[in-house]
Amino acid sequence: MSERFSLTEVWPKGLGTRSRSDGDRLQTAGRQKVERPPHLREATFEDHVQIAALESQYGLDSKSYEEWKHLWTGNPAYLQVGTHWPIGWVLEAENKRIVGYLGNIPLWCEFQARQLLAAATYAWVVDSSYRSYSILLLDCYFSQKNVDLYLSTTVNSQSSKAFQAFNSTPVPVGAWNQSAFWITHYRGFAASWIRATSTSAGLRKLAPASFLSYPVSAGLFLLDSWTGRAVPADRSEAKVECCTHFDHRFGVFWEELRRRKSDRLLSVRTSQVLEWHFRYALGRDGVWILTVSQGSDLAAYSIFCRQDNPRFGLKRMRFIDFQTLDPSAAWLRPMFLRALNRCKEERIHMLEGIGIGLPQRAIFSDLVPHQRTLPSWLYFYKARDPRIDQSLTDPAVWDPTGFDGDSSL
Repeated sequence: MSERFSLTEVWPKGLGTRSRSDGDRLQTAGRQKVERPPHLREATFEDHVQIAALESQYGLDSKSYEEWKHLWTGNPAYLQVGTHWPIGWVLEAENKRIVGYLGNIPLWCEFQARQLLAAATYAWVVDSSYRSYSILLLDCYFSQKNVDLYLSTTVNSQSSKAFQAFNSTPVPVGAWNQSAFWITHYRGFAASWIRATSTSAGLRKLAPASFLSYPVSAGLFLLDSWTGRAVPADRSEAKVECCTHFDHRFGVFWEELRRRKSDRLLSVRTSQVLEWHFRYALGRDGVWILTVSQGSDLAAYSIFCRQDNPRFGLKRMRFIDFQTLDPSAAWLRPMFLRALNRCKEERIHMLEGIGIGLPQRAIFSDLVPHQRTLPSWLYFYKARDPRIDQSLTDPAVWDPTGFDGDSSL
């Protein structure tokens, strides 16, 4: 498929990254005049029902109460910093109706032999009638005094200017406004693309996607075969294994990783943190953990997470994280080939990577992915200490992945 093919140019935003403040894409013609400013307060766990309803109203994924609460009560960082940590903030209108929300998740990071407490934004959403008050939520977030680092990894085109107004900066490495993806089930992918395209164009009387998917998928397959984008067979001799949980080896691996990469900013990846982070996805069989071992120890691992788009019937696996003790990152290729071929076997429509870091970029180019530009840069940061903030302007100290922030929570 040539780079000029319309697939990479007109793919609707609905198939892109999960946006955490995507309400602006909905029609707002029915906005009501606001007579009283909303009341701003800290969120509580009892607010879940209203928050979930607000998220659903504006097209965001909402979690069950147990899974949502687990973001804090099962979070090792939250348990360490104590209950004084705000789980977020809400805007409350008349009759205590919640019209805005911004979540606040604590995470531990390490940088230059120093432990940093990071705050990650989560699910920023505001009712269209109260959109002018949304900045109050972000002001609460950036006003936290006990935070070393502010991380926002799901910023969209509507919210990026607001983050920059608070001097939050795009991460200086990786392509966090680019997606690299491979089609692993052509007919399913074509059907979802047809649904998304017809919805975006407002075409209601289009032939069924299942019918049109046959010729479209055949064309996509031929174009991919011609341009070298077809998924290659996994002929690697590397022994890539699949894990079902994060055992003690991941804790040993983390201790060695933090020692070797003490000069870089790293999200903490102890076995306990990894289990918390992916607990519910693991329970849904929505996480693939691929490992390569040397003896009884891990040499490298990668994580792929299921992030479908039910609205358009898209089945999607996303590349989340890759860590290795080998500076060459050579283990990534056999792991990626294993994941691509598993997607084919399980009839998952596509595998996608967002914000591919510089060390891995050559490997992804060699596998010839499709590429598309996202509406905005997703990953922003800000450090409270000016010295740390200055150090983080150096691309060499970063190793950002989809594990950071709330991208894969």
